Amino acid sequence: MSTTSFSSHRATPVFKRPLIAALMTALLTSITVTGCSAPESNDSEPADSNTENKTADKAKNVATNEAVSVTTISVDTIKGSVDLAINPSPLVVYDMTLMQDLAALDVAVDGMPNGLKLNNLHSKTQPDPKEVGTVFEPDLEALNAMQPQAILVGSRMAEKYNALSSIAPTLDMSIDTANIYESSKQRLHDLGALFGKSDQALKLQQDIDGLINETKTATKNKGNGLVIMVNGNKLSAYGAKSRFGFIHTVLGVPMVDNQIKDADHGQPVSFEYLQKTNPDWLFVIDRSAAIGEESVGAKAVLDNPLVAQTTAWKKNQVVYLSPDSYLAFGGYYQWMQDLTAIKTAFSQAK
Repeated sequence: MSTTSFSSHRATPVFKRPLIAALMTALLTSITVTGCSAPESNDSEPADSNTENKTADKAKNVATNEAVSVTTISVDTIKGSVDLAINPSPLVVYDMTLMQDLAALDVAVDGMPNGLKLNNLHSKTQPDPKEVGTVFEPDLEALNAMQPQAILVGSRMAEKYNALSSIAPTLDMSIDTANIYESSKQRLHDLGALFGKSDQALKLQQDIDGLINETKTATKNKGNGLVIMVNGNKLSAYGAKSRFGFIHTVLGVPMVDNQIKDADHGQPVSFEYLQKTNPDWLFVIDRSAAIGEESVGAKAVLDNPLVAQTTAWKKNQVVYLSPDSYLAFGGYYQWMQDLTAIKTAFSQAK
């Protein structure tokens, strides 16, 4: 993901028009208010001058005064630079990683997809969002009715960028899976700046970094590992440049196989492969469970004579990653849950 840069704060001055006559003053005032309350284009400007002032006032770390009616920042995204007013509202979000970070920042989201499987995607202190489609297909009619000031998307909705950007300023904030730590760190920083919550974003990142350091201490010199996904009776393995590669690149767990091919859905492998590579640790994603499909479950699938011969199975060194690792990889709660699970497992290893 591109590094985010912020433009100079753009201030819109408020001018006092000279009094020509009482009637002319009233007429000019009426025209000015009408012009501010109904923007002609779907840009990032708030709907009216009162909203603009509230937006600027609520934005932390932003200097405001009586001459400022709106403050904007420029965010560099995969699709280029996008100018947005701080605290854009209404706000629509289609990416679950973004939803986790915004929930942790206690930012109100006005529109979200339906059918979400995780329970940590929305701040409990904010009103429930309206449904605006699914994570793969937006409801354009609902979006047009909502008139959002900003739409945030990630990898699953990125292909709908053009359709969404015709409705409102759209930010493609997809995470770079080959560099998931730095990418997710940058995104959390960007969200903090965009919503006037830079201090809170820094605190959340410190939570993640502190737990990373503790987990690295626990995993040091404790053996190699292999990340696999169980999808029904099918298995796939993931390497260092995958969305699960942080286990190797960030936590320092050596890969049992350095020849795993990079692919969105992993490299297909067999039970014989697990027995042959013989990892000291297995990190398991249960895809069926994550998306709510009925299945016998990853534990039952792996409970067979070939896997039983691996060091990981013999020593009970199998770590089941959270559903968040599949649905919201790089999100605040995903980091905290999976790091805690890995740290606990390695700390208990004999």
